[in-house]
Amino acid sequence: MFPILETDRLTLRELTDTDVYDIFACLSNKEVTRFYGSEPLNSIKEAEELVEFFKKNYNEERGIRWGIERKGTKGIIGTIGYHAWSQKHKRAEIGYEIHPEYWRKGYTSEAISKVISFGFDTMGLTRIGAIVFLENEASNKLLEKVGFQKEGILRGYIYQQGKAYDTNVYSLLKR
Repeated sequence: MFPILETDRLTLRELTDTDVYDIFACLSNKEVTRFYGSEPLNSIKEAEELVEFFKKNYNEERGIRWGIERKGTKGIIGTIGYHAWSQKHKRAEIGYEIHPEYWRKGYTSEAISKVISFGFDTMGLTRIGAIVFLENEASNKLLEKVGFQKEGILRGYIYQQGKAYDTNVYSLLKR
């Protein structure tokens, strides 16, 4: 059974086929994908394939991705979750994106705090990692705000639009 998480303002829930239009609206936006490590989506079909990928990852216990929904509204404003999940080594990497209409309102911070708690308390993680473009000031600040420590720089780590980018590597350890 897919876990549903609640915060004061948000419900983090399983992604469904009805979310593909919201996912497309978010991930076709060049402002969102500028630091995402992949190109903007070009079609609803690509959004459908992404939902299927997230479902498959969850079913194969390689990751989990929630849709971020504001309470009292229908439709998601972004997604958040874990990938590169290793149960054996008790670690995973966190990733998230949110539509620009909802930036700077504290939604990502609220969602990330809940997902971190779930990772440590329910998934049994001892380490949560994050990889962030050096240029992504908002995400770098957010991770540090919620307690992540910068471990270093991975040079030429992510290719986007034919160019190699350096990234910061962060971790948060269970205390």
